[in-house]
This record gives sequence, C-alpha cells and structure tokens, in this order.
Amino acid sequence: MFKVLTRASVRLVERYLPDPYIFVLLLTLVAAIAAMAFEGRSPMEVVVMWGDGFWSLLTFAMQMLLVLITGHMLANTPLVKGWLNALARQAKTAGSAILLVTFVSLIASWLNWGFGLVVGALFAKALAREVRVDYRLLVASAYSGFLVWHGGLAGSVPLTIATEGHFQAEQMGVISTSDTIFSMFNLLIVLALFIAVPLVNRLMLPSEEESVYVDPKLLEEDDDKISASVTRPADRLETSRVISWLIGAAGLAFMWDYYVVRGASLNLNIINFTFLILAIILHGTPRRLLRSLDEAIKGGAGIVIQFPFYAGIMAIMIKSGLAASLSEWFISFATAQSLPFWTFLSAGLVNVFVPSGGGQWAVQSPIVIAAVQGLDADMARAAMAVAWGDAWTNMLQPFWALPMLAIAGLKAKDIMGYCLIQLFVSGILISIGLTWF
Repeated sequence: MFKVLTRASVRLVERYLPDPYIFVLLLTLVAAIAAMAFEGRSPMEVVVMWGDGFWSLLTFAMQMLLVLITGHMLANTPLVKGWLNALARQAKTAGSAILLVTFVSLIASWLNWGFGLVVGALFAKALAREVRVDYRLLVASAYSGFLVWHGGLAGSVPLTIATEGHFQAEQMGVISTSDTIFSMFNLLIVLALFIAVPLVNRLMLPSEEESVYVDPKLLEEDDDKISASVTRPADRLETSRVISWLIGAAGLAFMWDYYVVRGASLNLNIINFTFLILAIILHGTPRRLLRSLDEAIKGGAGIVIQFPFYAGIMAIMIKSGLAASLSEWFISFATAQSLPFWTFLSAGLVNVFVPSGGGQWAVQSPIVIAAVQGLDADMARAAMAVAWGDAWTNMLQPFWALPMLAIAGLKAKDIMGYCLIQLFVSGILISIGLTWF
C-alpha cells in the first residue's frame, strides 16, 4: 500500500510540478490576485508593493548564498570528501544507502542547513558511485534531512529571539535557546524525525523494474583540472599554502575570541565566516579553493534569480495584510494548548509564499505574540511552531532543493514526489510534538 501511494505521488509530481522558476512566477500571481480579492487592494497598489519589495532582501539573499557557497566549499575539501567516500563504501545494498544518506543529511542539516544541503548532495553522489540504487530517491532522501534544520543549531527563529535587542524584544523579551532548540519538546520532535524519516525513505524504495539508475562514471569527481604547474610568479601565490595558513590562523584567532572569550551566539554571519575559514585551511591552496568556489557558484543560480521574486511576494503578503489575515484566521480557532498546532499550519502555508525563516518570522511574529499573550500560552513553543512550519513545507516548496539539485544534476520533479510523502508523515509527527510533547 505504501509503495502504491509513493508511486502515485511520484507520477503526480513528475507530470504537474513546473520548474521552480515557473513556480515562483505562479506564486507571484496567486499572491497578487489574493491581495486584490481578499484585502481589497487595487492592481496598481499590488504592483507597487511588489516592485518596492523586490530588492528588499538583498542582504539576506547574500547571506543565504554565502551559506550555500561556504558550506559547499567546506564539504568539498579533500578531508570532508574523503570522509564521505569512506562512509559511502560502508553501504552494501540499496536499502542501506537510503538509510545512510538520510541519517547523514539529518545530522548535517541539524548542525547547519547550508552544510546539510551540500553534504547530502555530495554524499548521495558518493553512494551512487558505490551502490546500485534509485538515484531519484537517493537525492530525495538527502533532501528530506532538511526537515530538521529549523529545530537545529542554525534555526533562524530561535537564534533571532535569543539575540539581545532583536526586533521583537520589547514585545516578547529574549528567549534562550534552552527553551527552544534545546527544550525537551523540540528535542523529542527531532528524535522522532530522526527515526521516522529514514524508515519512510526506506519504505519508498522502488522495485528493480521501476528504479532509475545513473551511470557511476557520470558522477566521478574530476580533479585533473587543478593545474599544479608553476611557471609564473603568480602561480607560486596561487599554489602557496603559506597564504592560506596565515589567513586561516587569523580566522581561527578571531573565532576563539568570538566563541570562547566573548561567548557570543550563533548567527548567519559567524557561521559563514567559520565555514569560509575552515574551507581556506582545509583546501590548502588558493587555487584549490577557487576551483571549489567555481563549482559552488553553479548551485546558487536559483537563489540569485528567484530570491528577488520571493522578496516581492513577501512584500505583497505583508503590506497588503494578506499574511496577517491568514495567520489570524488560523489562530482564531486556537486555545492555549492548540495554539502551537494552528500556528504550525499557518506557518506551513505562509512558507509556500515566503520560503525564508527570518522573513516568515517577521511576517507572523506580531500575530503570534499577540495570540500568545491573549491566551496566556507558551511563547517559546509558539515561536518554534513558526520555525517548524517553515521547515515542514520545504517538502512541498522546491526553492531550497535548488542547490542540492544543481549538485546532483536532477530536476525538482525528480524528487518532490517522494518529498510529498514525507510532508504528510512529518506533519503528523511535528503536530503531535508541538501539542502534546
């Protein structure tokens, strides 16, 4: 029965899911029409909102792009790739490959979402070189690990509200990560997903006749392009380890001061800095780092072209009042106990239009804070409901799959059918965790 549902889901998505760029254009039209129909906005008002907001997330978009690029460069270092290749050789069957790639991606995504996406894709390619396994499900399994990112160490909502002076500090105060990321209910949700997601992926493994394989030769890493020739003075600089070590030493000194001496918290900038410095050290020479950078940039193409459109959609959703109306409608059903559940569902819906954890918190936080205070509910749990809703519908919204698909060489329609099954299973588990754990 489970495989029948999977087969139907895969065929449905393969037939009807457009390219993610078309998807964002359609979402733009849906958001615009909804703003006019439900909020009484004129077409010109909506166009102005969209245009004014189109470039409003450039700083955040650059941070997101750097998370992907620095994570890719770190995961692509000889040391990390060596670990991934050695681990891939432990898989002997298709089923073990699916379980292994899911576990690795879950762990990496919990540590950092950008690192998880890149490690998952590279590990999927390493496994496909070792084991004969359906490549679509293998990459989908790697992407399914992304489910836990917002409940992990790089979750933008819990990190934001744990920062002194954050933009909602006067309304809700500062909430420690011990009450969000490291709370019992959040850790139990993460544990439940670490058990269920790999098992569901394993159950979706298609038969030999229905599987789609990839020629392992097409996935081989080509390191011969890295020239070791030194014929010019500039070549000596490009192949010098001394420069990398000096910059790396300065970076490590700064991180010691930041993490240990000052005890400062995680944020996107320090995560990007950490990944970049480690990549500089582990690649050894500037030439190897730049080669990795060239590969990493390809995976960011979707972010570069689509993120401004999502910024425009977000502007329509916020300025027209549509996002607030959606959130208020969901929360109007709530009691103190059920508020996290309805917040989770509303966040999942908003995430389809605003696939940015930080941006989504900006949209929903005023409504959520007011509801928590009115119902005397748990503020930390409600905030994490927004975070989990944002992570949850990434199994439906293909935007964040773009970097992984670029590395793996697949299309969104190849994997989202499997992710749709994970959407339903994880939605049940997260709902139970937010309401009853």
